[in-house]
Amino acid sequence: MKSDLYEVWGDTVNGRHLIYAIAIGAAVSLSAFFLAQHLLLGWVENVQMAKAYAMLVGIVGCLVGGAISAKLFKPKRSVVEHQADPAWRAQVLSELRAEFGDLGQLSDLPADTLAELHEMDLYALFADDERNILPDATAENDSRMTPVAAIRANGGRP
Repeated sequence: MKSDLYEVWGDTVNGRHLIYAIAIGAAVSLSAFFLAQHLLLGWVENVQMAKAYAMLVGIVGCLVGGAISAKLFKPKRSVVEHQADPAWRAQVLSELRAEFGDLGQLSDLPADTLAELHEMDLYALFADDERNILPDATAENDSRMTPVAAIRANGGRP
């Protein structure tokens, strides 16, 4: 089954509605231009000025044609918002950590970045991840540390 939906300037449109919208825009703008030119040629002494004003009216006609088309032909895209699964988010974070290493700490981020994380409801996700990772990293560092003999003030060992 062939779809009659096309992407034009980053938006999804119905091909038939696009043709209709082009026809409506052309009809309205050209009608406005020729009507304004006819009327203005009788009112304005300079023919070139009458044509320039008629062109401006034609441009306004383009806007009116676009408004008519927008009212007649509703968008064809559908936006679906849903909450991502927390387990999936945690998996993505672990994959990022595996690929890029340490993700850093929230305390190192600037205030505007933290505000953006709060706004997108991602702050709690990163905070929970940081709490889960830090104990593991601390335990790992503690296991690698070897005891060092005490050093005296004069540099000697006991």
